[in-house]
Amino acid sequence: MVIESIADEFGPEVVLEVHDHSTGLQGFLVIDNTARGVGKGGIRMTPTVTPLEVSRLARAMTWKNAVVDLPLGGAKSGIRADPKKIDREQKLGLIREFARALKPYVPKKYVAAPDMSTGQEEMRAFAEAAGSWRACTGKPIDFMTGKGKKAGIPHELGSTGTGVAYSASVAAPFANVDLKQATVAVEGFGNVGSFAAVKLESMGAKLVAASDSVGGVYEPMGIPTEELVRLKSKGKSVTDAKEGKKISHAELFELPVDILIPAAMPDVIREDNAPRIKAKLVVQGSNIPATPAAETILHNRGILVVPDIVANGGGVISSYGELRGYSIEEALSLVEKKITKETATILERARSSGSTPRDAAMAIAKERVLEAMAKRAPVF
Repeated sequence: MVIESIADEFGPEVVLEVHDHSTGLQGFLVIDNTARGVGKGGIRMTPTVTPLEVSRLARAMTWKNAVVDLPLGGAKSGIRADPKKIDREQKLGLIREFARALKPYVPKKYVAAPDMSTGQEEMRAFAEAAGSWRACTGKPIDFMTGKGKKAGIPHELGSTGTGVAYSASVAAPFANVDLKQATVAVEGFGNVGSFAAVKLESMGAKLVAASDSVGGVYEPMGIPTEELVRLKSKGKSVTDAKEGKKISHAELFELPVDILIPAAMPDVIREDNAPRIKAKLVVQGSNIPATPAAETILHNRGILVVPDIVANGGGVISSYGELRGYSIEEALSLVEKKITKETATILERARSSGSTPRDAAMAIAKERVLEAMAKRAPVF
């Protein structure tokens, strides 16, 4: 199978396509690089996923795992199916068949995780079908090893969003922002955005705006995060908040806040709206929320942007803790330690070199990966 090359330094180590006619499975696995350790990356399920898309995501995982300095390589997988058009058992059947097909690679070369349209129950099915609790991370809390030990740390516990908050706390002084006086706007009050907002509030910051797929709400005096969390838990929108002005999704990005956290869709910060962003600090909670041109505009305007490959690394860090058999508390402690250290490393490199934080992060990631390739770190 041939796919388009996406980098000059090296190509994917493994590109696999699997089919099963009885279940209708069509799946893809790309193990990008295992120089630093086993390939780690989630399973996404969409009707349009392609080998090239999976390959690009696998490369992104290579960089992310290197940036947060984990002994893991990069990988990703995908199942071509529409979750809205199949029932729960059909979905889990596809996951189980995919796991059986990947047994030659799992878990010595590839460890899976949740991604688009997959969560803790899909990870339970994957691990059981693969025959190893190490086959994937993001499993339910009650998942047990063969020795009767709990071995699940679901992403629903908020490791990614909590890590975003830690990253923001480190970045704030670099952007001349006093976190205890800071105002925050969160685009996408889902798992990542809500946990980031709650943690930042506990650090003294004030949430003044939030949005979801319905719309947004803005209250300069502050919005209690617990109210929005309660609304979302009931299946409601942040626009149902008792107080605050209803705003559009687009308006949220142009509010006069100190910290802006995009935590939902890609490419929401573009060349057309980047000149109107007023935040002093942008912390990327979602993957690729800004175009490269937009990041350049923000940098030239003196707005500090913490790139996604470090800011939202909390999920994969807790996944590593799960692989090592850590408790939930130990895994979350590792998230704090890694995110704070590596955010500071990147921002100090950017400041000393005069580069953008993303360029600094990529330089660090490439140095770490190429160094490992030269001496081939042992597989996990």
